Amino acid sequence: MDFKVQIADLLYKQFNDLSKEEIISMLEIPPSPDMGDYAFPCFRLAKLFKKSPAMIAEETVKVLEKPDFIKEIKNVTGYINFYIDKAKFASAILESVLKSKEKYGSSNEGEGKNIVVDYSAPNIAKPFHVGHLRSTVIGGSIYRIYKHLGYNCIGVNHLGDWGTQFGKLIVAYKKWGSKEAVEQGGIKELMRIYVLFHEEAEKDPSLEDEARSWFTKMERGDEEALSLWNWFKDISLEEFNKVYKLLGVEFDSYAGESFYNDKMEAIIEELDRKGLLKDSEGAKIVDLEDVNMPPCLITKKDGSTLYATRDITAAIYRKNTYDFHKCIYVTALAQNLHFAQWFEVIKRMGYDWYDRLVHVPFGLVSMETGKLSTRKGNVVLLEELLKEAIEKTKQIINDKNPDLEDKETVAEQVGIGAVVFNDLSNNRIKDVVFSWDKVLNFDGETGPYVQYTHARACSVLRKSDIKVDEENIDFNVLTDPASIEVIRLIGQFPEKVKDAAEKLEPSFIARYVVDLAQAFNKFYHDNPILTEDEAVKKARLALVYSVKIVLSSGLYLLGVKSPEKM
Repeated sequence: MDFKVQIADLLYKQFNDLSKEEIISMLEIPPSPDMGDYAFPCFRLAKLFKKSPAMIAEETVKVLEKPDFIKEIKNVTGYINFYIDKAKFASAILESVLKSKEKYGSSNEGEGKNIVVDYSAPNIAKPFHVGHLRSTVIGGSIYRIYKHLGYNCIGVNHLGDWGTQFGKLIVAYKKWGSKEAVEQGGIKELMRIYVLFHEEAEKDPSLEDEARSWFTKMERGDEEALSLWNWFKDISLEEFNKVYKLLGVEFDSYAGESFYNDKMEAIIEELDRKGLLKDSEGAKIVDLEDVNMPPCLITKKDGSTLYATRDITAAIYRKNTYDFHKCIYVTALAQNLHFAQWFEVIKRMGYDWYDRLVHVPFGLVSMETGKLSTRKGNVVLLEELLKEAIEKTKQIINDKNPDLEDKETVAEQVGIGAVVFNDLSNNRIKDVVFSWDKVLNFDGETGPYVQYTHARACSVLRKSDIKVDEENIDFNVLTDPASIEVIRLIGQFPEKVKDAAEKLEPSFIARYVVDLAQAFNKFYHDNPILTEDEAVKKARLALVYSVKIVLSSGLYLLGVKSPEKM
C-alpha cells in the first residue's frame, strides 16, 4: 500500500482545486515521529480559501473520513498530521521490501528514455590523481541512480586526448625522455617530463612555440606526431583502467575530444549558415553580450578549434546517436561559464533540446598541503591512494579480526569504499580537503560504519534458523519506537532515490544509509532478535533482512560494495 497516494486521495476530496499530483508533492515526512508519519501543509491554500492555514487545517481534520490504516489525524499549526497504524505501517513497508528485494526503491519511470552521463574525463598523458576522483564517483553514482529508476544510461568518458598539451609532451619527450624510460615508468615518467617542460619553458619561452608547432603537425596528420600521441594514449588508458577496475566503474563509450576532429567542420559551417558566427580579430565567435556572457570562441585566428567547438559538436552527435532525454555533464564548478556559453549556442542554433543539457558542478579537491597542480607535480596518484587505503584497512582488520575469511577482498571493499563514501557524503558543490585521517576514520558517519552495519545484519541472518519471507509475520511485534524508526526510514528509501536523481545529489543517499545504519544499531541494541519466541524472532528477522537489502542497495547506488563479513 502506498500511504502517500491513499492520503492524497483522501485530501483530494476536500481540496479538488489541487490535482492529486500537487497534493502528493506537497505531502511531507515530519522530522520526528511524534509529529506523525505524513504532514500536509495548508499555507499554500490560505490565499485560495481566504482563511488562515491553522483554520483550514482545523476545519479539514473535522470532516476527513479516517480510513482503517490511519490511527489519528491532528491539526498542528497549519499542518494536517497523519498517524499511520503502526502494525499496518510495518506490514506495508516490510512486505514491499521482502517482495521486491534488491529492486525495492526502483521504478520504471525512465522506461524508454536515454540518459547520457559524461563523467571522469581525465586528460591523456597526465596522472589520474585524487582531483579526478570527484567527477568519477559522482558521475558513476548518478549513472546507477538513474538506472535504478528504469532509465537506459550511457556512460561517456570524454577523454582529454587532444590539444596543445600533446605538443608540449612531444617536445619534452624528445628533449628529456626516452622510449625505455617511458616503457618502464609509464604515466609517472610522462608526468615527470611534462612538469620539466613547464619548468624549462619559464626560462625559455620558445619551447611553447615548439609545442604549438608539434600540435599543428598532429592536426595535419603528421605520422610521427600521431604515432607518439597514440603511444601516450595507450599508456594512459592502461593506467586509467587500473583505477576504474579498483573503483568498479565502467563506461559505454570512451569517445574523447579527438573523436570529433572530423565532425567539427560541419558544425562550424552550420553556425556560419545560421548567421551566428562573427569575426573578432581573425577569430570566430558567437556574440553572447545580450545575455551578459562573454563571447563563445569557436575558432582561434589560426583556425584551430577549442573546447566549446568540441562540446557543441559532441552534444549534437550524442543527440543524433542516442536521442537522449538528458545529457548530464559532471565537471568542476569552475566550468560553469563554459557550459552556460555553449548551452546558449545550442539554443541559438534552433535545437529545442537545449534544455536537456545539464551541467552538474562540483567543488574542488585539495590536499592539506595545498592546491593540486599537474604542472608543478603536486598530485597524489589515485591508484596509489586507493592501494594505500586498502593496506591501511588490512592493518585494521589484522588488529581487530585477524581470523576474518578472505581478508584481501574485504580490505579492498572497505578501503576503497571508505574513499568513495567520504567523497559522496559531502554535498557535491562543496570543496573537499583530502585528509587521510578523515577518509580512513572507521568510526562515526563513514562508509566502513555502514558496511559494518550491513555485515552485522548478515551475521544475524546467518545465525538464525528461519528462512525470512513475507508470509505469516506478526507485525504487531514491530510497534516499539526503535523498530518503527527503522521501518520509517526504510519506507523513505524510494523517495530518497528520486530526490537524489532530481537534484543530481548522491550525498542524499550517503546521508540516508548512515541514518538507517544508526537506527538499526539502536534497534539491535534494544531488541533481542534470536529469541525463543518464534513470532518475535520471525518478525525481527524480517526487519533485519529488510535493512540488509536497503543498505546493500544504497551502497550499490554510491558505487560501494557491501561485505557480508567484516
